[in-house]
Amino acid sequence: MTSPTSPTDIARDVLDIERDALTRMRDELPAAFDAAVESLLTVPGRVIVSGMGKSGHIAAKIAATMASTGTPAQYVHPGEASHGDLGMITSQDAVILISNSGETRELADIIAHTSRFAIPLVAITKKSDSTLARQANHLLPLPDAPEACAIGMAPTTSTTCTLALGDALAVALMRLRGFEKENYLAFHPGGTLGAKLLKVSAIMHKGDELPVVAPETAMSDTLVEMSQKGFGVVALVTGGHLSGIITDGDLRRNMDGLMSRTAGEVATNNPLVTQPDVLLTEALGLMNANKRTALLVVDDEHRLVGLIHIHDTLRAGVA
Repeated sequence: MTSPTSPTDIARDVLDIERDALTRMRDELPAAFDAAVESLLTVPGRVIVSGMGKSGHIAAKIAATMASTGTPAQYVHPGEASHGDLGMITSQDAVILISNSGETRELADIIAHTSRFAIPLVAITKKSDSTLARQANHLLPLPDAPEACAIGMAPTTSTTCTLALGDALAVALMRLRGFEKENYLAFHPGGTLGAKLLKVSAIMHKGDELPVVAPETAMSDTLVEMSQKGFGVVALVTGGHLSGIITDGDLRRNMDGLMSRTAGEVATNNPLVTQPDVLLTEALGLMNANKRTALLVVDDEHRLVGLIHIHDTLRAGVA
């Protein structure tokens, strides 16, 4: 390590060290990686992830990533495991234990538990000759790379590599399970992640909420329907199929003699539409590009099935 002269120099040194370790781990990916993934993929229960101290924080994150990407997983604190939480680990599960030294004494009871009940054990450790490594069914050794801290002792490089290896396991399991965007949304209904994956069908108005008239409807009645439903538009439906739309703009263009006309004489034919399975973000882009505040939703046979308004996208956290 060079002798840095500024915080920026220190940061670059840290990132260089950790980058080099990650590159080495990629080039020397553990031989047991495929077998470990297969074991985790076929286990009928959950993946239990555990570690002590900084390794415990990484273990909790790995468990959370797996759980959100289609692999049932749970973090178990090794200290709590020794006082009753071993009951959370069943013979249907698999266990991932993380210990840089492989000799973390707090893991001993979990190791013994996996052995007693023939529970598959995946070990992530730097020491291939450690107690943990010897007890594991699948050993995923970390690269023998220096820690990035000033004294070479604080977990930095090792935790970065462990986290990356955990991500590699989670993503491999995710892809082999065929986990898709729709599945991801089911586990992320809140926040911007969920909003970006919402489909039009999730928030569209439908049924009696829809402003609908027939083409022959008098404009006096059309305006009542338009006002009562409160979307600023009304859809024209003929034989169950969408045939037109009346917007505020249509009303302004037809002010002369408006009340003597029918809805069909005022409406715009072939209106802009979307479909229920379109992502809400795409529908919003269509609305913005065409300066619309409301968008009608039709099915494959062009039947009116819903309506979304710009305010709905705001409430959903998309706009």
